[in-house]
Parts: sequence; C-alpha cells; structure tokens
Amino acid sequence: METRVLGRTGRSVGVVGLGCWQLGADWGDVTEDTAVEILAAAVDSGVTFLDTADVYGDGRSERLVGTFVAARGGAASGLTVATKMGRRADPHVADAYTLDAFRAWNDRSRENLGVETIDLVQLHCPPTEVFGRDATYDALDTLVDEGRIAAYGVSVETVDEALAAIARPNVASVQIILNAFRRKPLEQVLPAAAAAGVGIIARVPLASGLLSGKYDEHTTFAADDHRTYNRQGEAFDVGETFSGVPFDVGVAAAREVAALTPEGATTAQLALRWIIDQPGVSVVIPGARTPDQARGNADAAALAPLPAATQDALASIYDERIRAHVHDRW
Repeated sequence: METRVLGRTGRSVGVVGLGCWQLGADWGDVTEDTAVEILAAAVDSGVTFLDTADVYGDGRSERLVGTFVAARGGAASGLTVATKMGRRADPHVADAYTLDAFRAWNDRSRENLGVETIDLVQLHCPPTEVFGRDATYDALDTLVDEGRIAAYGVSVETVDEALAAIARPNVASVQIILNAFRRKPLEQVLPAAAAAGVGIIARVPLASGLLSGKYDEHTTFAADDHRTYNRQGEAFDVGETFSGVPFDVGVAAAREVAALTPEGATTAQLALRWIIDQPGVSVVIPGARTPDQARGNADAAALAPLPAATQDALASIYDERIRAHVHDRW
C-alpha cells in the first residue's frame, strides 16, 4: 500500500487506515472475536494506522486495539495508533480541557492501550473555544515533554476549527470529515495543512455507509446504532451521522455515485479513492464491521486515480444534490 508521512508526527502510514469506533460501540453489536478479525484483516491488507478514542465503548475499542497491537509485536509492529481525549468531560465544556484533565484521560488511555507513550493523541471535537486558547497547546506540549504522548493533533467539526489548529506550531495532524458529500475542506483546510506540514486524517469517508451505495429509502439500523438515534444530532454533532446529509437525500445521491463505479471496484472503493486523490490527505480511516469490509476498504488504495470525468461528475452530484444541506453548516 502507498504510504504517506502523517504531518508533523514524521511517521509513514498507509493511505488507508482503520477507524475503530465500531469496535467499541454505536454501530450495532461487534463481538470481541469479530473485532480482532477485523483488525487482522485490515493490517494483513496493508493498513498501518489505527484510529480509536477513549469513549468508544468506554474504553473497549482502545483495549481491543492495544491487545491486538501487542500481539503483533507492539512498537516493532510498524503500526501507528492514534486515540482521542476530551469527550469524557461532563459537562463537555471548554473549561474542562485542563492539564490535570489531560493527564487523567491520558493515564486511562495508556492503560487501555498498554503503552507508556501513545503515538498520537487528538483532542476529540472539543468546544470551539478550546482551539483559541494558548493554555490548550501548552498543556499538550507538556504531555509530549513528559513522554506521555509522541505527538498531538485535533479532531474537528468545522473548517474554522481546523484552520485555527493548523496555525499552531506543534499540531501534528487534523482529523476532519471529508468525503464526496463533504467537500468544503478542499477549499482552505487541505491547502493550509499542506503548506504547514500538518497531516490530514479523513474521517467519515463513506458518509456512515451512504457512499457504499447499498442503502435505499427503506434501510433500517439497530436501535444502538447512531444511524438510528443521532439523525437529528440528539447525541452528538449531526455531521457525524451520514455526514449531516438527510438520509433520503443521501440515498438518492449515492445512486448517482454508484453509477460512476469503475469495473472491478465497489462504490465504497470509488468513494475512498476520491479521498486518496485529494492533495494534502495523509490517511483515510473507514470503519468496518466485517473482515471482508476491512479488506475491501484497504484494496481501494490499489485503484488507479480517478479520471477527470469521474471527478467532474462527483462534483456535479455534490453541487446539485448535497451542497445546500451541508456546505455552509460546517
């Protein structure tokens, strides 16, 4: 698999990683055995970047990832593990983002992952005010100085939050929603990140599965799946569910995307290849609920870059069907 340097971490990672939210919770039931099979399928297919968070299953995802990486040789495995912190704050307010809280959250994540130093820790979509505070970055620098983390980044909801973080000298990476239904980061965020040497981690790359092309207007999801309970943003930012696109709108647009799928590929692979093709992207992190999905996602890296005609057609679908619902919101 093609590798790229993940911004200021200096680490090379495969262009397709694995998002590990579903190994913890919020995507229906995934057993521990299946979780290990998914991780193995991804890594055996060339994936070297695993993205988790302390709140995914209240630490379950971190523990599964940590156990898996240890079994693969730990630091000698060549795997990069990124986690996130901040969403454990209750209430989730800017003033909760303190050095003492960072240390406590970090201690828990290091225990879950079974490591002394975490490769990359990202602030997990904090309140917007956090990005403008010098104290935020001073505290993160302290964690690096203490050897708790090797590097830090941020996970953001909006373009403005991303740009604020990119301007900071020690931010290694920005994780942002980027897919064929969420194109706004192409305008300013990706160019700014490339100029600053900041890595871009593209999350929600399949718009919560919409861009697999497998759903129709009658598709339903389990009660404990965020695609059921967060459609209006009841639990967290609605942009994390179907990229903020109304389900029926997304299903109709995804049919048009599916018609562009090249022979021998899947629509999901087409969607992932579109992200890989965007200048400035370091790694894309699709999730997977089965080993076959993990292998299929990794295989997107082997597709040829999309031709200009396909790129133009995808842009038109966005402009005609999606832009009005999402572009000015995030």
